[in-house]
Amino acid sequence: MTRRGHLPYQLLTFVIFAVSWEVYARVRGGLLIPTFTETVGASVKLLGSAELWQALYASNQALVLGFALAVGVGVPLGIVLGRFRTLERFADVYLNILLVTPMAAIIPLLGMSVGYGLAARVILVAIFAIVMVVVNSRAGVRQVDPSLIEMARSFGANERRIWTRVLLPGALPAIMTGIRLGIGRAVTGMVLVELLMVSTALGGLMLEYRGLLKAPQLYATIVIILAEALLLISVARWGERKLTGRSVR
Repeated sequence: MTRRGHLPYQLLTFVIFAVSWEVYARVRGGLLIPTFTETVGASVKLLGSAELWQALYASNQALVLGFALAVGVGVPLGIVLGRFRTLERFADVYLNILLVTPMAAIIPLLGMSVGYGLAARVILVAIFAIVMVVVNSRAGVRQVDPSLIEMARSFGANERRIWTRVLLPGALPAIMTGIRLGIGRAVTGMVLVELLMVSTALGGLMLEYRGLLKAPQLYATIVIILAEALLLISVARWGERKLTGRSVR
């Protein structure tokens, strides 16, 4: 079934979710849970305010720089680890540490080492995203059929040609999947560092609205962050489809 074929089901699911939210908020919500219509109205008002756009700009500075760092380091690192198993033995333990370590525990260490400015936010976003990028890039290289490499060698291909003609094209789908998954992790890191490390930008807005008991504005800010994350993931999915020529769910 094509993605267009999924659209009616997605719309139906959204309608059920919106109606359920509206009914529950009116019956049991009270002051702390706004209705769906109140949240939509607050979202529209926020999108027309300079305060939100200033917060989005500040947050996305860390998001763009941190994610670019994660991709710029993670993709080459993952490819190299997938190609050379000896290097992987040294790096694997550190990847496992990043996978199991609660990222909130890293925030005080970053604050003590690099301060509480943009650099710390960029580093945390990169740490959040880089694991997905490295792991998927490594898996992409590993899943290349070894017989293709041997066949390329039999035709006289050197290491550079094996990389450019066999390994990288074969690993590209997995690399793009890692980038797509890394975007979601990067958005999570962006918000978490602003909530727990420094009350600024979108995280600062959320803390302000929570302190003033402005539930519609708080929920609206969360909805806008989710909408941005979904938009970025959709762009990454589109790029993956164009580069790899395959359907992406």
